[in-house]
Amino acid sequence: MNFLAAFLTGGLLCAAAQVLIDRTSLTPARILVMYVVGGVALTAAGWYEPLVQWAGAGASVPLTGFGYALAKGVEQAMAEDGALGILTGGIGACAAGITAALSCGLIAAPISRLRKAMRS
Repeated sequence: MNFLAAFLTGGLLCAAAQVLIDRTSLTPARILVMYVVGGVALTAAGWYEPLVQWAGAGASVPLTGFGYALAKGVEQAMAEDGALGILTGGIGACAAGITAALSCGLIAAPISRLRKAMRS
């Protein structure tokens, strides 16, 4: 049942983004930003936590989950460090994901460049 909930939730989030790409003039970058900000807003309203509890990775892996992680990190850091947590909490909570994305980019860039050079 957990796999089904994750699949349905993640699939609906991705399908909604695809509909926005296909039916509107919004660029993918703007849709990505909307998803992150939406995750933060839904977390602040207290609505995203129950979804994460029910759907697991289906709600925490998409970009709305990144917004959720940012908001939860800020919330926790503010409880521990006060107002300084506004600046440090989000980055601390998402450090592993940011590091993984940067590392994958650093690995993929030279490979892509090499493949492009080999085609020429």
